[in-house]
Amino acid sequence: MKHQDRPDDSAFDLRARAELALAFEPGEAPAHLLRHTPWYSHSGVKRMLAALLVGGTVTGGVFAMRPPEMVRSAIEHEYYERTLRGQFIPEAEIARHMDWPADQKLPGYTQLMRPCDIDGSRAYHLTTFFEKGGIVTVLAFEQPPQLADGQGWWANTYWQVVRSREGRPLVLIAQKKQALAVASRALGQADS
Repeated sequence: MKHQDRPDDSAFDLRARAELALAFEPGEAPAHLLRHTPWYSHSGVKRMLAALLVGGTVTGGVFAMRPPEMVRSAIEHEYYERTLRGQFIPEAEIARHMDWPADQKLPGYTQLMRPCDIDGSRAYHLTTFFEKGGIVTVLAFEQPPQLADGQGWWANTYWQVVRSREGRPLVLIAQKKQALAVASRALGQADS
């Protein structure tokens, strides 16, 4: 196809066009004249990398907030026994496993005291009611698991790992965050 000269072309334009026509065969432009775009600069690749970054950050955040396995099992156990009431073991036995002084009454108004099994570990379950707080479940283990102190919210339940007077981990579970605060203060009074 022959290029038509335009009336507004200058002499320079005409000469440049003639030189280029002699230098290159007609057809596709040489590859070195075309702009090379690296694979990672395409907008689709950028969007995919951004989505992976956001997804990884969200997943990492969820796993970072996730409580230890024993706490998750304790939360599940408490969910199924939430409405159970009664005294299935003597108060002195559960007090001993919580490192609570034998001469003091257990904290709050006890609703449930019983031994149970959580992930193959024998645990002592105390559900008690605190005024100005609410109902809290305290789980003490016969063989104390390796649990770091911490707290959080998981499966619509607040949880906290605190230490007994002798350093045994106690798992506190409640529906209200305020109940955990009241219970941890009450259990901390066992130190004095």
